Amino acid sequence: MKIPSRTRPAPQRAVVAVAATSAVLAGLISAPAASAAPPAPAPAGAVRATDPKAPDFGPNTHVFTPSTPHDQLQSTLDDIAKRQHTNQFGDERDAVLFQPGTYDADVNLGFNTQVAGLGMSPDDVNINGHVRVEADWLQQGDDPNYKGNATQNFWRSAENMAVQPPAGQIERWAVSQAAPYRRMHQKGQMQLWDGGDGWASGGFFADSKIDGLVESGSQQQFLTRDSELNGGWSGSVWNMVYEGTNGAPAQSFPDPPNTNVPQTSKVREKPFLNIDAQGAYHVFVPAVRENSVGTSWGSGQPGGENLSLADFFVAKPTDNAATINAALDAGKHLLLTPGVYHLDDTLRVKNPNTVVLGLGLATLTPDTGKQAISVSDVDGVELAGLLIDAGEQNSPSLVDIGERGAGADHAKNPTSLSDVFFRIGGPRAGKATTSLHINSNDVLIDNTWLWRADHGQGVGWDVNTADTGLIVDGNDVTAHGLFVEHYQKNQVVWNGNGGRTVFFQNEMPYDPPDQAAWGGDGGWAAYELGDGVIDHEAWGVGSYCFFNVNPSISAARSFEGPNKPGVKFHDLVSVSLGGTGTINHVINDTGDPANADHQQSYLTGYPG
Repeated sequence: MKIPSRTRPAPQRAVVAVAATSAVLAGLISAPAASAAPPAPAPAGAVRATDPKAPDFGPNTHVFTPSTPHDQLQSTLDDIAKRQHTNQFGDERDAVLFQPGTYDADVNLGFNTQVAGLGMSPDDVNINGHVRVEADWLQQGDDPNYKGNATQNFWRSAENMAVQPPAGQIERWAVSQAAPYRRMHQKGQMQLWDGGDGWASGGFFADSKIDGLVESGSQQQFLTRDSELNGGWSGSVWNMVYEGTNGAPAQSFPDPPNTNVPQTSKVREKPFLNIDAQGAYHVFVPAVRENSVGTSWGSGQPGGENLSLADFFVAKPTDNAATINAALDAGKHLLLTPGVYHLDDTLRVKNPNTVVLGLGLATLTPDTGKQAISVSDVDGVELAGLLIDAGEQNSPSLVDIGERGAGADHAKNPTSLSDVFFRIGGPRAGKATTSLHINSNDVLIDNTWLWRADHGQGVGWDVNTADTGLIVDGNDVTAHGLFVEHYQKNQVVWNGNGGRTVFFQNEMPYDPPDQAAWGGDGGWAAYELGDGVIDHEAWGVGSYCFFNVNPSISAARSFEGPNKPGVKFHDLVSVSLGGTGTINHVINDTGDPANADHQQSYLTGYPG
């Protein structure tokens, strides 16, 4: 049992099949760029140009080639790992990129670090060694010598490579939120916690092939989407969800609590940086997939297009909002190199099909109480690989997708968010009324963590204030992997129709001082549907309470919504962590309490 200590209008983007030649599969070259209409050119001299063969990714992007001396490569990796080992709230950011080829390397991922291959297939980059995350720094319980706690292993990612662990060794991926393992080929066995008695609190696999057994151990909840579990999966705690995944455990909720959604209704995989045989960089933008099962790359022919990096403005943390907005207005895509961007104005994405891709968890901090990003109600915008960090002046919202009242149909070319994370407090006393507000229709969310900090600097009920993590006013919005924690009112408010959520993980705030501060007798819900919602469906949803500041506090329910035929929930759980606080019902007035005497309460469906 875990007692948490953390504490234009333009044409739609063309869909192009990228051929996987034998050379690509051998890791020798990357596939050529697909033809696509580029964004409108900038006026001469108005926007800094990008040479796709010699881009300036800044000092915190480390690019390795097969000819890099091994000692130099490993020394760089070790230096990054040491610097980022416990650097949870520091400003340092790192991206580690491997060009196609084979490497002997031990990649020990610390905070604020992305490791990624630069091939068109994960098998273009082969790591003989490890790409791992260890639980080896955070004390658990009262024993100062036991540091196997993974519940704060956040903000890191591994993408687009194959890993062969040494014979007889197991790959460790002991993580919690905001630590995606995406588009990977793991050739060995994996453990998702410290392998002993350590706690772990959630994670995300997507578009990955894992040949060995996955042992989840103490992982409380986990989402595996569009993957191949060739060695099977062992273990479950409260909420394990598998979507469009071959080899996953069968549906068995709540004993054990496995939810198996056979197909992924609609998703677009995250864009990724790659390099071709001539040494030119591109960003591959995957096509939307519907009713998908398994990886997008297993056949070697993913749908999508490869955009030249010449079409991107490569931003530095020293660039201000005006400079970046000028590039966006000129029709450029945006690549944010690693670092923290302090913004005095909102980054405004107005053009359809714009890609905004962060390297090394590039972080946007609005310093003047404005939004970090606003996206117009246009087709096909992609936000990916970003950390949005609230500033000390309150922002009404941190990211808006579409203007208020947006109503356009984007079903054929939706806007998507992949690995976009939000943080209120931690490095400082951040404030934002709402983190993410979705007004556009058809938006796709693929792994997001919206977090009001429960530890770090600037943390307190009246300090890092934040009402709601996510508001959805658009119709037909789909979320795969929705993590929302510790907000001070309803954590999620969903008003649009046709919404779909596969996997939801929530912790209510730890720190309400009294019942009145927590909304009175009823408290607030983790996930509230508006009164006008007549069509909504969710699978594998969990909400937990840990009211440690005042354990007498209760919430009336975890989930709340209209009792309509089109409103359906599958596989729900409420948990009182260590029996600290009470959730009286799972959904509406249905479901047993979760409290000190009955710490988990399950429902297989609503209506029953």
